[in-house]
Amino acid sequence: MHFHDGRIPAEYTRYISRKISFLVLLIFLMLLSLVLAISLGAAKISMTDVVRSLLGQATTHQITAIIWNIRLPQALTSMVAGAGLAVAGATMQSILRNPLGSPFTLGISHAAAFGAALSVMVLGGGIMTSNSVGAVQITNPYLTTAAAFLFSILTSCVIIAIARLRGATPEIMVLTGVALGAFFTAGTMFLQFFADDVQLAAMVFWTFGDTARASWSELTFISLIALLVSLFFFANSWNYNAIDAGDETAKGLGVRVDRVRMLGMLLASLLTAVIISFLGIIGFVGLVVPHMVRRLIGSDHRFLLPASAVGGALLLLVSDTAARLILAPHVLPVSVLTAFMGAPVFLWLIIRGGKR
Repeated sequence: MHFHDGRIPAEYTRYISRKISFLVLLIFLMLLSLVLAISLGAAKISMTDVVRSLLGQATTHQITAIIWNIRLPQALTSMVAGAGLAVAGATMQSILRNPLGSPFTLGISHAAAFGAALSVMVLGGGIMTSNSVGAVQITNPYLTTAAAFLFSILTSCVIIAIARLRGATPEIMVLTGVALGAFFTAGTMFLQFFADDVQLAAMVFWTFGDTARASWSELTFISLIALLVSLFFFANSWNYNAIDAGDETAKGLGVRVDRVRMLGMLLASLLTAVIISFLGIIGFVGLVVPHMVRRLIGSDHRFLLPASAVGGALLLLVSDTAARLILAPHVLPVSVLTAFMGAPVFLWLIIRGGKR
């Protein structure tokens, strides 16, 4: 490409416009899915009423209550969680230069599950109740959330400490994550073996990722963390592009590779830990979405990261809506659906990749 005459070549303009068009299409589909998700449920609400209510125009008191108190917070939580997990996954895959890099393959979610189980067992966080939500509830969700968050961050710090000790190579980070994941899974099983019926039910209940758990205040907190971390990732997209070309090339271009890798890992772990600790474990979004987007849009992080965020929001929103409706009036936890959907999609991506 020659820029000598000051003009941008036509191929480059087409290259950029194709990616922007894809991003605009994704955003349109996400907004359409949001309106659809709010309109569907036990009480059917027309899409016109949904749009009117969201724009602050007058609708019936009942419709306003259903939209603003129940459906909108859940839909927005799905979008924020999906976007956060997908961006964290895309960043981890880049800085580790490993297609299996994600919050769930690095043991961070297993650590959160152990923290929650420990909170339920040792700190008495689960009780048996009988209400419309279900037979088991977490009595002190903030304590359980704090324990899950603490162990997630602890795991990230151990991965980073070992990487610093042995040199921050992608292989060491991935292997450390896998080992810690296995360790915390064993710890959770140990606690479950000694738990009574109520504690065991509460532990299992927590691991089911469910976007309906978050209220407006929790959604605001998750959104703030997701926004700040995502902006940091977007600002570093050039560095991630350089690392994709290889560590030596990136160093030659002036990128402080080890620092970028450590900081990226820490912030991706922080974002994941916040989402998991509030909502439970939602698997495969951070692994599958970046792969799907990369196949459609390429590996340029200036577009890959925003498209992964929108794609993750869209996928989890659609999955959450399907989980609410598929066994109505029973509500299926969204994590069950993403796991069922994610595994075959990921296998398909591996097979397709092998054929190329």
